[in-house]
Amino acid sequence: MLATLRRHPALQRLLLIGPSAAVIGFFMVVPLGLMVAVSLMGRNIYGGVHWGDFTTEAYVKFLFERNLDDTLAFNPVYLQIFLRSFWLSLSTTVVALLFGFPVALYMTLQREPYRTVLIFLVTVPFWTNLLVRNYAWVLLLRDTGLINGALLGLGVIDHPLPLLYTPFAVAIGLAYSFMPFMVLPIYASLEKIDFRLVEAAYDLYAGRLTMLRRVVLPLARPGIVAGSTLVFVPCLGAYVTPALLGGSKTMMIGNLVAGRFSEARDWPFGAALAFFLLAMVLLAMLLQALRSRRQAEAG
Repeated sequence: MLATLRRHPALQRLLLIGPSAAVIGFFMVVPLGLMVAVSLMGRNIYGGVHWGDFTTEAYVKFLFERNLDDTLAFNPVYLQIFLRSFWLSLSTTVVALLFGFPVALYMTLQREPYRTVLIFLVTVPFWTNLLVRNYAWVLLLRDTGLINGALLGLGVIDHPLPLLYTPFAVAIGLAYSFMPFMVLPIYASLEKIDFRLVEAAYDLYAGRLTMLRRVVLPLARPGIVAGSTLVFVPCLGAYVTPALLGGSKTMMIGNLVAGRFSEARDWPFGAALAFFLLAMVLLAMLLQALRSRRQAEAG
């Protein structure tokens, strides 16, 4: 058996890759195929689908609605929800990067025992359920919450600020929830930096901003890209935070998909929306991978 494997390297690779490929195929490809199949079936008014009733109505419904005379009219409602979700996810990623990068850099500059303590503190929020953490933000941002109460007590404002159930509240909640996903990858990249390069930059009369822009940021780019991806992609499908902090005024894609399945009982349309989201995310990641590959080949 071993001699046969040595003579056939392709068989060795197949045996090594086969188990993981089977797991991915069963737990990823099969559900995706089922989702596509459901999106192309007719809707059952009581939930589920009419198997065998092939139609693309669910995809048409994303941009159009049917009038009483069966003509199509442009309906931008669902497109607006998608654009809002992308905007909030991008804003959350930028906020997480602006706060996460200095934290990761500070952690990197500390001595080894303190680094371990800081990493532990960054991961502490994961010990608390996401629902509880978002309810805490509800208590902070509501009209009678801690923030408005403090501002009213200091005389800064005369009436409570409308903080809760706004895009601002959703962005803050998402940034808080996914901040560790930004900090840890950037820290992993910064930790590998040879800081003698920083000393060399100072020896060449580079200022702090120049050193940060020309030395640290390029070397930390893999961590920044990884952290931005780990924040942006989960934000697109977030459900708990928009539901609690955004209310019905700031619906995102995750809330829309869940509503199509649970409330509207429109399984084909819910599956089509989920497939739209998945296709956009995969396309963006593919373009980023191709861009990184071209940069690596050019380098």
